[in-house]
Amino acid sequence: MNVPRLVIAAPSSGSGKTTVATGLMAAFAERGLAVSPHKAGPDYIDPGYHALATGRPGRNLDAFMCGPELVAPLFAHGAAGCDLAVVEGVMGLYDGAAGRGELASTAQVAKLLRAPVVLVVDASSQSRSVAALVHGFASFDPQVRLGGVILNKVGSDRHEAMLREALEEAGMPVLGVMRRAPQVATPSRHLGLVPVAERRADAVAAVAALAEQVRSGCDLDALMALARTAPALECEPWSPEGAVTPVGGPRPVVAVAGGPAFTFSYAEHAELLTAAGAEVVTFDPLHDEALPEGTSGLVIGGGFPEVYAPELSANEPLRKAVADFAAAGGPVAAECAGLLYLARSLDGKPMCGVLDADARMSERLTLGYREAVAVSDSSLAAAGTRLRGHEFHRTVVEPGAGAAPAWGFTHPERRVEGFVRQGVHASYLHTHWAAQPSVARRFAEAAAAHR
Repeated sequence: MNVPRLVIAAPSSGSGKTTVATGLMAAFAERGLAVSPHKAGPDYIDPGYHALATGRPGRNLDAFMCGPELVAPLFAHGAAGCDLAVVEGVMGLYDGAAGRGELASTAQVAKLLRAPVVLVVDASSQSRSVAALVHGFASFDPQVRLGGVILNKVGSDRHEAMLREALEEAGMPVLGVMRRAPQVATPSRHLGLVPVAERRADAVAAVAALAEQVRSGCDLDALMALARTAPALECEPWSPEGAVTPVGGPRPVVAVAGGPAFTFSYAEHAELLTAAGAEVVTFDPLHDEALPEGTSGLVIGGGFPEVYAPELSANEPLRKAVADFAAAGGPVAAECAGLLYLARSLDGKPMCGVLDADARMSERLTLGYREAVAVSDSSLAAAGTRLRGHEFHRTVVEPGAGAAPAWGFTHPERRVEGFVRQGVHASYLHTHWAAQPSVARRFAEAAAAHR
């Protein structure tokens, strides 16, 4: 496979990676190119903006959750038939899973993809020192090919001249210069940017503004030429059809929660369920008063139910429908936001009451990769199934685990978490099913049996 590609990285978070990556995707898409968007790490929100910029699903490349061996095949699956792929990095270029060396870092992803790296540098408080900074990043790992820099937050023509002179001495191409400008309207809150689904019209305008910033400040032709230097990838694209076999008989309907309150989902999950023989139908718990017709499996992923607790609570018909479905033994897979929705209450507002637990907002951020083993047999995983996942929330569920817990965490701490009850599997842990396609097949089987 030979798709031109770039990895957009930075020395640290807050340097402007998302601005540049999303702007580049949109600017190249405006030229009529088919642009494949990717994000290193577990983040769900940035890929929503990437999808808006390109018209294609934003896809994650996570070497911790999926393993380094799946990074290139998953990339090839997403980028098939495209003219260009742009990968937005995570944190600083060499930052990865805590205590695991380069694992899950942007640098590791770039090496696995044999892709040139463009370093986005916040130049607002430096001049000649930028050359020392860039030199350090370029020489730290000789296997990472730093192809050029984009200077962000440059103050003036004189400031730009000093930066260019320093980088010319260091032999590093400057592929773009972006001036200090008012922040493009991409509002944030307790877990990062506000997702696209919650501000669709404003998000469209924001992406257009990012494209204009990048188009006016970056050398798109030079960036495309750099992308074309990436050599062919020697790997077979990942395929959902190759990962699972379909269940027999009529296709079971698997309802997947969507809309503004439930925006977190990896594209491969729906692809795997479809390949496993399910008919995937999306519904919006904020507005739909019934589950999709014929629902025999229910997936409620991550998102921000805490922001919409009053509206979710007010939709009593759907809450009752979910509770009745679970009471009848219907298979339910709930992650993080789904866990909160299934609880008895969220910040005092009645939820579905499927679980004997209550949820509330917390000051404490729970964040990090986890290694987990399934404690109880469920519609999602057989006891003993091992998965790697990610936690990211500012809420607390009390109690944190039921009589039959969902997961036992083995790293970085030992504890049990989540709930298994009849067909319900509910947990804070976000997982990537491409790493363990058997969970999609098992869930489709449970849905077919319940049908």
